[in-house]
Amino acid sequence: MVDYFLRHRAASYLMTVVLLAGGALSFLGMGQLEFPEFTIRNALITTQYPGATPEEVEQEVTSTLEESIQEMSSIKRVSSVSSDGLSQITVELESTVQNEELQQLWDSLRRKVQDAQAALPPGASQSRVNDDFGDVFGFMVNLTGEGYSMPDLADHADFLKRELALVKGVAKVSLSGEHEERIYIEVDRERLRALNIPLSRLQQLLETQNAVADSGHLKQDGRRFRITPTGSAANIEDLRALIVSEGDGELVRLSDIADVSRELAEQPQQLYRDMGRPAISLGISFESGVNVVEVGERLEQRLDELQNRTPLGMELNVVYNQPQVVDDAVSGFWSA
Repeated sequence: MVDYFLRHRAASYLMTVVLLAGGALSFLGMGQLEFPEFTIRNALITTQYPGATPEEVEQEVTSTLEESIQEMSSIKRVSSVSSDGLSQITVELESTVQNEELQQLWDSLRRKVQDAQAALPPGASQSRVNDDFGDVFGFMVNLTGEGYSMPDLADHADFLKRELALVKGVAKVSLSGEHEERIYIEVDRERLRALNIPLSRLQQLLETQNAVADSGHLKQDGRRFRITPTGSAANIEDLRALIVSEGDGELVRLSDIADVSRELAEQPQQLYRDMGRPAISLGISFESGVNVVEVGERLEQRLDELQNRTPLGMELNVVYNQPQVVDDAVSGFWSA
């Protein structure tokens, strides 16, 4: 009887140890997030139509897109706002749509919007579909650089985006604060009229510049050669040298009738500053169910490895580190 009691007690102790060890391992290996995951079933479609009144935007852009979108299933509500030169359409899915179904439905939405592009007026831009409202960034860093232009920062930020997206456990890396460059052409209309060059010709030349087209091929001795035209503008100097005159008369280049300059866009969508300096923000979201502490360690290790590929003078400053917050909270729990 005593032997049976001792064996039973030893088995109970062993079972308790196994359960405690299993519980601890499960706790350490479970997904750890500071903020809970949630599902947002909304998407926003924006289309620019410069120069159009709200009524023209509504009739020529918004209504066309809405008709195509409403052919989808699982749509709960489609609402829109048409303003000067801009169409904004909000699509809300039924609450019964599960998280794993969202990507397929958003892909279907993009196809519907893409199919409707051919029916939009010539001045309308390509519609953009944004369905990323549910992303929660668990790691955010700002890229700054004393003496560097915003395009320089954007180039390196794009490189970091590609590298960090490969880290195990990272779902997506998003950039914010890029200040796009644009080419501005200010035409001297008096000079244009004096040279008898129609404005429509200038517009046609600029629209077709660098357009990709099939130039055909030729066969010789049983071999096939593809004809690749040259003359595209690789930089702003090539664009300034573009010949805009007609016929065999005096050669007139674009720089003779217009000021051509490359400048930052006048109205950027977002501006970021870090310690008073212009910055580009990289927001990193994690895959569902991962241990963010472990993913954070891999991110920090990869950032350290990329330091030697960072141009001198550029800095990466961590703005938010969810893995560190979670690690501190878990450590505090164990200490308590």
